[in-house]
Amino acid sequence: MSELRILPIQTLGHDFIEEPYLPPGKDEYYLRNLQCPSLPDRYRKLRTDEIEVLIRNGNTADSWDNIRVTEQFAPHRIKRCEFYGLVRIGRLEEVMLDHHEMRVPVGITDSRIIACDLGDDVAIHHVRYLAHYIIGDHCILLNIDEAHTTNHAKFGNGIIKEGESEDVRVWMDLINEAGGRRVMPFEGMTTGDAYLWSRYRDRTRLMTRFAEITQRAFDAHRGIYGTIGKDCVIKNTGIIKDVKIGDCCYIKGANKLKNLTINSSAEEPTQIGEGVEMVNGIVMPGCHVFYGCKAVRFIMGTNSNLKYGARLIHSYLGDNSTVSCCEILNNLVFPAHEQHHNNSFLIASLVMGQSNIAAGATIGSNHNSRAPDGEVHAGRGFWPGLCVSVKHNCRFASFTLLTRGDYPAEMDIRLPFCLVSNDPSGDRLRIMPAWWWRHNMYALARNTWKFRARDKRKAKCQHIEFEYLAPDTAEEIFAASRLLETWVAKAALRRRGESAEHMSPDALPEMGQRLLTDSPAEVDELEILAEGTEKSSRKVVILKARQGYLAYRDMLHYYSVRNLVDYLVADPQATLASAAQTLAGPRWQNWVNVGGQIVRADDLETLLSGIEQELHQTWHAIHRVFDSWWAKYPRDKQQHAFACLTSLLGSDSPSMDQWHAALDRAVEIQNYIAEAVFSSRKKDHEDPYRRMVYQTPEEMEAVLGRAEDNSFVRQVREDTQAFITRVEEIRRRA
Repeated sequence: MSELRILPIQTLGHDFIEEPYLPPGKDEYYLRNLQCPSLPDRYRKLRTDEIEVLIRNGNTADSWDNIRVTEQFAPHRIKRCEFYGLVRIGRLEEVMLDHHEMRVPVGITDSRIIACDLGDDVAIHHVRYLAHYIIGDHCILLNIDEAHTTNHAKFGNGIIKEGESEDVRVWMDLINEAGGRRVMPFEGMTTGDAYLWSRYRDRTRLMTRFAEITQRAFDAHRGIYGTIGKDCVIKNTGIIKDVKIGDCCYIKGANKLKNLTINSSAEEPTQIGEGVEMVNGIVMPGCHVFYGCKAVRFIMGTNSNLKYGARLIHSYLGDNSTVSCCEILNNLVFPAHEQHHNNSFLIASLVMGQSNIAAGATIGSNHNSRAPDGEVHAGRGFWPGLCVSVKHNCRFASFTLLTRGDYPAEMDIRLPFCLVSNDPSGDRLRIMPAWWWRHNMYALARNTWKFRARDKRKAKCQHIEFEYLAPDTAEEIFAASRLLETWVAKAALRRRGESAEHMSPDALPEMGQRLLTDSPAEVDELEILAEGTEKSSRKVVILKARQGYLAYRDMLHYYSVRNLVDYLVADPQATLASAAQTLAGPRWQNWVNVGGQIVRADDLETLLSGIEQELHQTWHAIHRVFDSWWAKYPRDKQQHAFACLTSLLGSDSPSMDQWHAALDRAVEIQNYIAEAVFSSRKKDHEDPYRRMVYQTPEEMEAVLGRAEDNSFVRQVREDTQAFITRVEEIRRRA
């Protein structure tokens, strides 16, 4: 059956809202007027002489009585256009608009305009079909095939309009290809919102409430017009349908934009470039999409970029992220994600931010079951190296680095900051705990600085923890240390020919701790196996377990003391005794990464229960709770840091001697960080294979500079001296 209909020409530009959906006493323009409440008062009908000029310039209208203009109307600036329905035209002055040295005269030429409001001093030329749009002031619309809005436009939001069936609702299938974690996209949705909605699927009431809150957040009436904000430039573009566009947006050469909200502002302009096709999605402010990218059922977070043919499908790409060339399908990606190269894939994954996917990586693109319902969950700092292949299901602790290889089985990596390497020749998997801290401090320490520096958001709706040592990673380190203690104890018992079956769960970690701290030679000779790490019969071997364990202790110590120093510096009257009194309490071990924001699990549970009980009726109300978490997070982190220190020292109330010793050790660790940052940078300069492409050391220095002069190396050294100064000031307090 053909979908083509034949209608009277007199209906063009009229009856935008069909009779069943038009409220009593309202006309088809009532929502349009609500969108621009001041517009009707500033317009008048055309004068006879103005109509004569328009006709002489080759313009036509279904009725000149439907054209409304301002007192500053200039009819001679309108040529060869067709008008249908109510069209309101703003001021047209004798000026031109300049954008990137493209200069376009203000006016309207060679265009078909249907029931639109046009702002002051617009330049609309060769727009072949422009219908039901409200155009802001000083816009350039040049050479556009089609720009129109339907009466049921949803602008990318996962809602349904009056009279629509549920099957037309747009969903995003995040994390899981089978759709079991689907969410409704909406303007203003954060990665935190998406995480809560996709993660807690066993809470049926919560899922219902999220859907209700989202549906109520947007007007379900038919007849809302599309908008193009002021100072926008749209040129050489194919189809724009049901798209809401913010101020100062620049769109050039796009193929198709449909059912979208494109947020943009003077402070955070969004740009969309050549060959782009985007359907059913939300684009947050400050985004850039260029060169043949495709995005379908998606959200792009603030200050994010798609480039060079990237595909983003059924996915949320978090704030401050950049994706080039590759394919991202069915994912929830937290802020500060990097992925480049044409042959990398990220499929059905939860990636919790500050991540980097290298060339040739295929994360979750292959399945170990008959159904496409597998998932990969990766903590923040996830970094799979070149040509890594990872199957469903897998789980990775924070700051896991995977070396090149085809990983044949599911993995559960519970050691943060580790290096994981596949060893097919030895038929084993190898894990080196705390590898980042011990061997690439430059990259680890620089991450915090880098992610902060790249955070160009003006309005930070999603709060992000950029520090690599925070409550979530600290608790991962505690859990990993206990695993290492247990595995070391079992390895020692195996070597002695003894069984661990008769030992209590607490006895094994106690034994392992004694061995790791008191018997280094014995531990270094053990073959330590990581149980429950890979779904295979081969061995999973821990490398440098003792060194990693000691590094974990240093990381916890540094995290604890640095946060306590920050607390004491912020309050000049505070002392160790007053800090102990204020920050005392048990160590809270359960923290959740909610879209990049680290939250206490009890606070999160309070929110979720409140949503279920209808205490929070809107997403704005939920976001206010996020803001309240962020406001108290520094104190939460300091309380956690104090509890971590007491755990390390084995005392709920550290003595002054213990405190001064802890400060001394923190200074030693800070100096280690500064030296490790420098040495990990310098080793590149000393590598003979790196040096061989330069004729002289002077040429190498001219190209690469000196490690000593590296800006980040110098910054870390300055930070180290500042930390030592703060410690000395704190040390003098009673």
